[in-house]
Amino acid sequence: MTDRSGSRKTSNPYYQGPISDHFDGLRFFNPDGVEPGGFRDLLKWQLGGGRARWPRPVVSLFPPAKPDSRVFGDALRVTMVGHATMLIQAAGLNILTDPVWSDRVSPFTFIGPKRAVPPGIRFEDLPPIDLVLVSHNHYDHLDLATLKRLHETHAPKILTPLGNDAIIRRGAPDARIATMDWGDRISVTDKVVVDAEPCHHWSARGTGDRRMALWAAFVITTPAGKIYHIGDTGFHGGLNYEAARQKHGGFRLAILPFGAYEPRWFMKGQHQNPEEAVKGMKLCNAAHVAGHHFATFQLTDEAIDAPVKALDAALREEGVEADRFRPLRAGEVFDVPVV
Repeated sequence: MTDRSGSRKTSNPYYQGPISDHFDGLRFFNPDGVEPGGFRDLLKWQLGGGRARWPRPVVSLFPPAKPDSRVFGDALRVTMVGHATMLIQAAGLNILTDPVWSDRVSPFTFIGPKRAVPPGIRFEDLPPIDLVLVSHNHYDHLDLATLKRLHETHAPKILTPLGNDAIIRRGAPDARIATMDWGDRISVTDKVVVDAEPCHHWSARGTGDRRMALWAAFVITTPAGKIYHIGDTGFHGGLNYEAARQKHGGFRLAILPFGAYEPRWFMKGQHQNPEEAVKGMKLCNAAHVAGHHFATFQLTDEAIDAPVKALDAALREEGVEADRFRPLRAGEVFDVPVV
C-alpha cells in the first residue's frame, strides 16, 4: 500500500487522525503545493558548491536585552532572540515563538548548523513566559533542550500543530500542550485567541518521518491588535497570505521569514526570499513586519548580509517604507507603532 506521494505506507509515530484536504492518513501535505526535494536533490545541492562563508564570530549591533516583566494597553513589543525565536509582549502576555537557545540546530550537539551570534536575551533574563508557539518540528524551530528548560522554569502553555506534541513530550512529558489543525482556534485568555493557519512548508526530524507532523502559521488576536506569525514558508503564489487577509482583515504586525532561500531551485517551495516576503506583507495587509530567519544559523548558501541587501532593494521596488519591515537583529527591541 502507498500514500499519495507514492511512498510505501508505514505507520505515523506522531499522529493518527481522519483524512483531510492536507492529510492523506499517513502524511501531511500542502494542497496544490510543491513537495520538498528528495535525497538526490539534497546531494546535488550539498556537493554543488556556492556556499558563502560567514564571518565568525558575528557581533550584533545590539546588546542582550533585559525585557520588562510585562507590557499593557496599546503596547506591542517584539524582542529578537535569534533566527525565528522572538519574545512578543502584548496585553500582559509574554509569548515566545519557536524558542531555541541551543548552540546548534541539529539532532547532535557536536555537529550541524552552529549559532553565529549569542541569543539576544539571556535565558536567565526572560520575563515570566505564558505561551510558547512552535510552528513545526525542524530543529531550528523545535528545540527539545530549550522546551524542557522552559517547562521546568516557566511551565508555559505550548501551542503546536498536529503531531508535534509527541516530539515535545520526549523532552517535557508533563508540559501543557495543545495541538492545532489548520483552522483551529484556541482561547488563551478571555481577550486573547490564537488561530492556526496554513503555510507552505514541510516537517521531519529524521529520514523516516517526513511530513508526519503538521506545520502552521499562527494569528494572535489581542486587544493591542492582530499578529500574524509565520515560522517558515514558501510563497506559494501568495495564496496563504491572501487567505489570511480575507479571514482576519489585516494585521498590526506580521512576523515573516525572509532568509535561508538559496539556491532557489532547491529552496523556492519551502523558503520565501526577501522579494516574496515583501509581496506577502502587502498581500496580508500588514502595517508592520518583524523580519526573521537570517544571520543566526547558516542553513543555506547566501552570504550573511545578502538577505538584508535584497530586502532593501525589494522594499524600494514595492514602494514600501523601510521602517515598516524591520529585519531584527539579536537583542533588538521593536515597539510596534499603533496603527
